[in-house]
Amino acid sequence: MKVKLETRLLGANELIAHNNRTIFSNQGVLVINLMSSPGSGKTTILEKTISRLKDQIKIAVIEGDLYTDQDAQRIEQQGVKVVQINTEGTCHLDAGMVSHACQELLADNPDLLVVENVGNLVCPAEFDLGEDLRAVVISVPEGNDKITKYPLVFQRADVILVNKMDLLPFTDFDVARVQKDIGLINPKTKIFFVSARNGDGLEEWSSWLLEQIHAKGRTKLM
Repeated sequence: MKVKLETRLLGANELIAHNNRTIFSNQGVLVINLMSSPGSGKTTILEKTISRLKDQIKIAVIEGDLYTDQDAQRIEQQGVKVVQINTEGTCHLDAGMVSHACQELLADNPDLLVVENVGNLVCPAEFDLGEDLRAVVISVPEGNDKITKYPLVFQRADVILVNKMDLLPFTDFDVARVQKDIGLINPKTKIFFVSARNGDGLEEWSSWLLEQIHAKGRTKLM
């Protein structure tokens, strides 16, 4: 019976996600579902990415968190519109939450909508939000085993950012092993090795994002 309930939940989510995807497509906005474990640095990556791109494109953000709006406050300081979703204990965002949150943001006709999901490598992987791309952040201090321990989120990732590369000399993190593990489960995914702290790799990541926006059909620049 539990399986049936879970199946119904995911099925209902898929219907809303399909509707979200249609709305996003009709408006021509590129939507990215940004996922990671807690503490990987995805909010800092998002801050630095917005700083690099906000003068070229219009960006909007949905911030998912359990209870606080701390990350939303940080993103708002970058001068972009943000809508906060507090899940109050739920370990992921779902398509219904995003559908409700994006209404205000889409009225501004953004080129890029980033959904920063709740920090978790398990639950968010199950729920389609209607996004175009899934981006997953892992960090050097987390170790080498995240790819094999949480394969689903990486199997479904369109792009993976390996963050905190500036800490590589102080850890046992094995870049070759991570590349191999990713290659075995998702050989088509794009990988960026970055440091949000000092900016390494963020130029390449930001340029790739612009390419995806243009590929979606958004050719106007601010």
